[in-house]
Amino acid sequence: MIRPRPPRTPGRHRSGLPYAPVHRRVWDGPARAEAELLERSCTAWVVLYSLGNRRFYAIATWPAPGPVIVEGTTAEGVRERMRDVEAARPPERRAA
Repeated sequence: MIRPRPPRTPGRHRSGLPYAPVHRRVWDGPARAEAELLERSCTAWVVLYSLGNRRFYAIATWPAPGPVIVEGTTAEGVRERMRDVEAARPPERRAA
């Protein structure tokens, strides 16, 4: 038989308590800032930092037959891979 839980004292969010500020934690702030800086400097890419995997991901924004994604553990490594992909990319055809 399942018994109901005994009542417990509620936490800091119970009614009647004054507002208590909670410290906002920024996980991997420097790495996220590096990803944002890299994205600003490379306009043909969307750059993300994964908190769960602790990796950088870059997704190309140009038209391609399939998704163009590079990844790495450092921003510098991802930048190198981005340059390699851009160098191997065929030149764009412009409509006449």
